[in-house]
Parts: sequence; structure tokens; C-alpha cells
Amino acid sequence: MGEVLKRGAGFWAVDKLVLAYFAFMAAMLLAWWGSVPNAGWLLAWHVAGSALLVYEIKRPNPTTWLFRNWYPVIYVASCYKEMADFLPLARHVVYDQQLADLDQRIWGLQPGVWLSRIQSPAFTEYLQWIYTFFVPAVLLVAFLLWRRGHYAEFQYYAFLIALGYLVSYLGYVLVPARGPRFLLKDFEHIPLHGLWLFQGMQSTLDKLESVAYDAFPSGHTELTILAWWSSKAVSKRWFGAYFAYTLSIIFATVYLRYHYTVDVFAGAIVAVVLIAATPFLYRRLQ
Repeated sequence: MGEVLKRGAGFWAVDKLVLAYFAFMAAMLLAWWGSVPNAGWLLAWHVAGSALLVYEIKRPNPTTWLFRNWYPVIYVASCYKEMADFLPLARHVVYDQQLADLDQRIWGLQPGVWLSRIQSPAFTEYLQWIYTFFVPAVLLVAFLLWRRGHYAEFQYYAFLIALGYLVSYLGYVLVPARGPRFLLKDFEHIPLHGLWLFQGMQSTLDKLESVAYDAFPSGHTELTILAWWSSKAVSKRWFGAYFAYTLSIIFATVYLRYHYTVDVFAGAIVAVVLIAATPFLYRRLQ
């Protein structure tokens, strides 16, 4: 992982990653200016966000240490809406049917529809809780590393997770798709039902994601695998707990009809590639 990065150490690897991504996004916004809603506000955010980061780097102050370690949470989250909602609309193409066709070729059926034969309200409720708390689960590893004073591991994890999110966002632009619960809704023999909070959690996610084209690759699969792999720096107990959580969320993505299985395969492949390649990339950028 390397040594702990200090606030006056110049640009960190995650800084270079975020600034490069913001520059890339600004170029895309300019290229699709007439097709992206609120393009002016989005461009202004990229410029202002980049300026704030550079200021914190070049002008260390009492807020710098906390800001530089935790700002990727806000910055990376801010990129979600434009990548999942706005930019796919600018391309005027959706790949749901092609992804569903791939699932059909692999399995000879639609897995999400087939799994309806084993569904139960209690099982559905459990998996919806697992799926809904994906972001807190990813952030929990960061919090545990921070609380235990493992700052070098924390900083590497911040870079890995930021990279993982940003790579998945690029997938949303290249292969925009909404997911099988929209495309295959008419093929559902038995709609999903939970016990108590299933409908509320699903509706809340729908509102937060609005009309998101964020199925490919499965970010839930990719980021949860990265969190599980990284949790070994916390303890063996957490590593085991995250392994169980990872298996549950991967199954939940298909059972709850949020993802095609090819989305899951793609997310897993991206995670494995990042686990293997990120140590080299981190050292190079550092």
C-alpha cells in the first residue's frame, strides 16, 4: 500500500484520477452540449469541484487532511447522475434487448423470470435489504480502516473504490441499459412481494436513481467484490462477513431483476482486473 500520504505531499493518486475524470467529463459535456439536460450546471460543477480540490492541495489548511481523505465520496457520487441518466440519453440508444438476448443464449431462459419459482416474501425482503445497503457496506470498510488508524490502507482503498465506481460509470455510457425488471416486466408470472419494507425500499431506490441506465456492468457486483477483498485489511472476521454479503448481493441483483447475468459477469470481471492491476497503477500515479 505504501506509506501514509500527508496533506502537503502534492497530488495523490486519487487526486490525479478524479481530476482526469472530471476533465474527460467536461469534454463529453461540451461534445454533447445540446443533448444533455443542465449541461451548463454540470460543467460548472466540474470546474468548481476541480478548483476546490486544487486549492486544498496547493493551500494546505486545517480542513485539508479530512477533505483530501474523504472528498472522493462526494465527488464520485456526483458523477453518477450524469453518467447514469444524462449521457446515455445523449446517445439515443439502449442495449437492454441485446443483454437479455445474451442471457437467453447462455441459459436458454431468462434467469430473473425463472427465479420467480423460488421466491417468497421473507426471502425477497432479506435480499432487498442486502441490495439497498450496498453503498453503506462499501463505505463501512473505509470507516473501519479510518477508525483503526490504518491510513495507508484507507487511502489505497479510497483510490480502488473511486476507480471502480468511475469504470462502472463509463460502462453506463458505453452500454446504457435499465435492467430486466423493466424490459421483462410483462413476462413476470409472479410479481415480487416482500414483508414490510420491500416496496418502500424499492420505490426509494427508483426515486434516487430516477430513470437510470446503470445496469451494465453491475456496480453492485463489482464494488462489493472490491470491498470484500479489501476487508481483509480490517480483520479475518470482517473478511468472512463480507464474503457472505458478497454472495448474497450477487444473487440479489438477479433475483430482484435489477441486472441481467451478463451484467454480473461483467462486474465480476472488472473487479478481478482492478484487484490485479490497481497496485501497479497506484504506485505509478503516486
